[in-house]
Amino acid sequence: MTPPISPIDPGVVPDGPVPSRAEGKRVLDLLKVMHRLRSPGGCPWDLEQTHISLARHLLEEAHETLEAIDSGDPGRLRDELGDVLLQVVFHAEMAMQEGTFDIDDVAEGVAAKLVRRHPHVFGDLEVDSSAEVLVNWERIKSDEKGEHGLDEDIPATLPALARAAKVQRRAAGYGFDWRTLEGALGKVREELHELEDATAGQAEEEMGDLLFAIAAVGRRLNVDPEAALRRATKRFADRFERMKARADAEGIDLEGLPEDELLARFRAAR
Repeated sequence: MTPPISPIDPGVVPDGPVPSRAEGKRVLDLLKVMHRLRSPGGCPWDLEQTHISLARHLLEEAHETLEAIDSGDPGRLRDELGDVLLQVVFHAEMAMQEGTFDIDDVAEGVAAKLVRRHPHVFGDLEVDSSAEVLVNWERIKSDEKGEHGLDEDIPATLPALARAAKVQRRAAGYGFDWRTLEGALGKVREELHELEDATAGQAEEEMGDLLFAIAAVGRRLNVDPEAALRRATKRFADRFERMKARADAEGIDLEGLPEDELLARFRAAR
């Protein structure tokens, strides 16, 4: 259960101007535009929407934002973040019309959460690394919500590697974590050997154990395994397309090549 929202202590909010050229005025303009679209005489499509009908759009916009981040294009990222912000504002406007909450409640809740979960900034806790910050976050979150299962309330639809990393962070909040990188890498080697020796019926389980161990290595290296795999897949696809284009230009059928030549061509397609 989410903790009740309480006012933020003004003493912890930094003084000074809002760090934006417009000091947030354009966000207020967005709220006004959204309110007009959802008001009588506004847009028929916007007026018909519900939280459920908009759900898929939020997911799509999140994935498009990930692609924009990977592209390294600031303009594209700006546009996609705008689309995500639109979804937040849209849902908040509908909730306000329903009388349940509004955009200020949303902002107040997340600001209060940030203060609670950053005691090393807004309190006197000391941390040594960003990894420790994440562990503290999960520990504080657990304290707020009370006792629950390690994977409770983690969406089942979350990508598997991301879900594994989140479960591991929670376990680390209780002190269950690899103390060294070598320990985490040793587990990967162990699981790889077990996969090599696995029977057909054991392969899925052993593959899962190996991927889970690799996610743990990502934690020790401060690398997001989901992002790492996404980018590796993109690099593979781009290199494969270059390799195939060269083969096509030479009139060579890749399917008929032996494995060693395929690998040589793939390595050359940088």
